[in-house]
Amino acid sequence: MIEITGLTKTYGSGNKTVNALNGVDLQINSGMFGLLGPNGAGKTTLMRILSGIVNPSGGSIRVNGHDLTTEAGKHAVKSMLGYLPQELGMYTELTAEQFVDYMAILKGLDDSRKRSQRVAEVLEMVGLREVAKRKIKGFSGGMKRRVGIAQALVNDPKMLIVDEPTAGLDPEERIRFRNLLVNLAADRVVLLSTHIVEDIGQTCRDLAVLAKGKILFRGSPAEMLKATEGHVWTLTMSGLEKPNHDLTVVSMLHLAEGTQYRLVGANVNGYTNAQPTQPGLEDGYVWLMKSTGQVVIES
Repeated sequence: MIEITGLTKTYGSGNKTVNALNGVDLQINSGMFGLLGPNGAGKTTLMRILSGIVNPSGGSIRVNGHDLTTEAGKHAVKSMLGYLPQELGMYTELTAEQFVDYMAILKGLDDSRKRSQRVAEVLEMVGLREVAKRKIKGFSGGMKRRVGIAQALVNDPKMLIVDEPTAGLDPEERIRFRNLLVNLAADRVVLLSTHIVEDIGQTCRDLAVLAKGKILFRGSPAEMLKATEGHVWTLTMSGLEKPNHDLTVVSMLHLAEGTQYRLVGANVNGYTNAQPTQPGLEDGYVWLMKSTGQVVIES
């Protein structure tokens, strides 16, 4: 279990300070948990604090009872942690097997026989057994991400943190990666941080939305959808007409009779032909950001 109370993180000093986190309260249990938010929301800062890389400015954070604000707590948590940062530096002249073995040594797996067995196991888990002896420099982006997951799993962590793992991947690799994470969440905490709404919707039953260092929402995808009901419409307009600026355009589709807009907003007063539409998670995210005064897509 992860318990976060009043967590703050401030960068800079004097008049030039930035509040990356501002009073974050969260409780995360086992399974797959999604942390959703725009770039610059504070997600990576929170991930780096959880992994013991960055110290918080205030508040408390406990993982399985260990206090991450103490050195003893950090050491205990790191022993049960697997972490895949947004940008993982790799020695691309090494093979996948050599790189994961190197990371296993850094994580304290000293028995060479057991380490070799574990490296083979995690490469099998992420679907890289057949290419284990190929150099990483010849891998695709998705394959490199799977090497990243392998190194994060090599110490059999109870908590796995992945930061923006599918950014830049093609659709097939994204699906493969999401399925892998769901399988891994069967017996550990998997914390997925992303700005890609679809990744959360396809993998997580529990999520939080973070923006400007604050939690805007905590609950299930179904609860987010319920809060969005009555605020999503489709509207077809002809010629050069466009919806008013009180409505956010989520998508557009050009048809023979005009342009069909998918809209999110408080109401569609004045548009008699607007049709109420069942919201999707992307609509729910846009409505949450809009209704809480955050910056959303320009109409």
